[in-house]
Formats: sequence, structure tokens, C-alpha cells
Amino acid sequence: QVQLVESGGGLAQAGGSLRLSCGASGLTFGTYVMGWFRHDPGKEREFVSLVSRSGVTYYANSVKGRFTISRDNAKKTVWLQMNSLKPEDTAVYYCAAGTVWLTADWRQYDYWGQGTQVTVSS
Repeated sequence: QVQLVESGGGLAQAGGSLRLSCGASGLTFGTYVMGWFRHDPGKEREFVSLVSRSGVTYYANSVKGRFTISRDNAKKTVWLQMNSLKPEDTAVYYCAAGTVWLTADWRQYDYWGQGTQVTVSS
């Protein structure tokens, strides 16, 4: 059974940092595009970042320069390092795995974690 489990969320002050982790099991991790999305109730689910099988990375403009995505296929883990956090980064952050090459559309991802809450106070 495929499982994606996020961790590392919590409370942070504006300007602070958090590092999210997503551990995968039950899939051939190295064959999947891994993405991070976030959802704050009342808003649209938003693409945050992705990293391809070959290490190509993309970021939403809202997080570019502040967040860094990385992966270790041997560890079957993807991370999202979040620096210079802003209150508008507050959301539930979801890890997702997909086979569509480089898509920011959450509807095209196949597997999802349960999410981890990130709250940034001013």
C-alpha cells in the first residue's frame, strides 16, 4: 500500500524557518515526480514546488527564493526547506507523488499524504 507521510510542520514566526519531510513507502520512489502543495481553508489548493526524477525543480512565484525542494531516492524522502516564512505561508502542506512529467496541477497527482500544518505568525 502506498503511503506518503509528512512531518516537520508546526509554528513559526515570520522570518523563521521550517523543514518539512515526506517519507514514501509502497512505491518505486525514484520513478515519481514529487510535489508539495498547500491548502488553507477558503482558498484554492496551491502548487508550491516539485522535483522531477532527474532533479529538475520548479517553484511557485510566491515561494521562489525562499523555499528549496530536494529528494533522496535511496531514502525515499523529499524535503521542503522553508525560509523567510510569511504569515501567508500558513496552510496545510501536502506531499504528492505523480507520474505526469512536471505538472503543477494537483489533480494530476496520484498519491497524497495526510498533510502537515504550518502556521506562521506575524
